[in-house]
Amino acid sequence: MSATPEPIILPHGGYRELLTYRKSDLIYRGTLCFVDRFLEHGDRTIDQMVQAARSGKQNIVEGSQASGTSKETEIKLTNVAKASLEELLEDYLDFLKAHGAEVWPKDSEKAMAARDLGRRTTEYADWEPYFTSRPADVVANLLVSLIRQCTYLLARQLEYLDNDFTSHGGIRERMHAARTAARGAAWETAVADWFGFAESPEDLRARTAQAHDAIQRIAARIAKKKGW
Repeated sequence: MSATPEPIILPHGGYRELLTYRKSDLIYRGTLCFVDRFLEHGDRTIDQMVQAARSGKQNIVEGSQASGTSKETEIKLTNVAKASLEELLEDYLDFLKAHGAEVWPKDSEKAMAARDLGRRTTEYADWEPYFTSRPADVVANLLVSLIRQCTYLLARQLEYLDNDFTSHGGIRERMHAARTAARGAAWETAVADWFGFAESPEDLRARTAQAHDAIQRIAARIAKKKGW
């Protein structure tokens, strides 16, 4: 009996369960707060930072939605999300540099506390007090920490998606498997009908011989066509 083929349209759209999405949403909302508090109205950097933050979040959403029909698109959009957040990271590093503020060293107490908070929660309510009350250099460093966590996770996500695509293919491969399974099922039905019409053991043996001869002729034609 043929194995049941994998569904052509896979489950998709569960982006809200992705840790990368939840972190990117937090980064987006934190960025809105940051530019509102610390950048002057009319500064072109505001639009650049907000759009980069939004692109990071939205491309994760769109990639997840597209995953059911196109793994290639999911990989592409996830990579765009990562690139957008890396662009945003550079904006925050530039802000700190321009204002003579320190980028927290990786092993500093402040950086480790920020990473620990990022691992413990992605709820905006837990981060809002920091975003709305801390000075610019602290908020920028907190968002730097969040972005680095998110881009690291997106890199892992891309690695998984690449391996999954290599192992299982995309929709074209699933469609081919479905067509092959359908043809196999039709063939089995036709063969069963052919033998099912046998009226005696002798008739069944005769039908078996005829089927064998037909398969031999088909195989010979295929071998000739392929030059084997």
